[in-house]
Amino acid sequence: MILVTGATGALGTLIAERLAGRDDTVLGTRAPQQPQRLPVRHIDFDEPGTLSKGFEGVDVLLLISAGYGEDDTVIARHGAAVDAAERAGVGHVVYTSLTADGDHLPYALPHRWTERRLQETDMNWTILRNGLYAELLGGLAAPTADGRITAPLGEGRLAAVARADLADAAVRVTTEAPAHARRIYELVGEQAVGGADLARTHGPHVTYEPETLAQARARVAASGAEPFQIPMLVGTCSAIAAGFMSRTGGDLRQLLGRAPRSALAAAFA
Repeated sequence: MILVTGATGALGTLIAERLAGRDDTVLGTRAPQQPQRLPVRHIDFDEPGTLSKGFEGVDVLLLISAGYGEDDTVIARHGAAVDAAERAGVGHVVYTSLTADGDHLPYALPHRWTERRLQETDMNWTILRNGLYAELLGGLAAPTADGRITAPLGEGRLAAVARADLADAAVRVTTEAPAHARRIYELVGEQAVGGADLARTHGPHVTYEPETLAQARARVAASGAEPFQIPMLVGTCSAIAAGFMSRTGGDLRQLLGRAPRSALAAAFA
């Protein structure tokens, strides 16, 4: 049996769509009352009691990161999930982690902690080091009504990857888990894009105007973002601007068996 956690999130929803119709797959979600095309179990990382029961009979667990929170919160969630998987006798965990180039990002630590925790277990594991979503870049650099893209990206570029491609890769690895045991895959895009590239996709009436990190921090804080979100967003932009997130290549094409989707097309889809 395959179980997918976080099945109603952005990535999880795409994965669930691709697995629909299989008779060996169930979805895990905090909101099991939502209609799904596959059987659903109540899985809440903040309620460890739901995990032991929820993981019963599971052979392959696709553990989608519950990374929305402070580091200690995310580590506690992931630790509870791995502990419960061990107790339930899960044979293989596929974990959606963060690209190695993302070590400079403020939210990298819980991912690396989870990778290490999985490697300490007797379970088989596969780590999908996902690049940053093209859709995230599109959100960070969305044009204003007067045709300006304002973001603190400088001249930096991001090897952005379409979320749909990461869903396709996760499905392939999860459904063919034995062939990917104890492998770490780097899943970044094959095209590094920056603010000027994003502006050009909208035509000559849109311009890219880099802002400072201080300006971005003030803007994000004024938007009503949670306190932990501010350094996450600003830190992401800082790493892109400094050139740490531009390396392309990796294993995505191999897992997909085709060329990845266009990052520029996915950014504003």
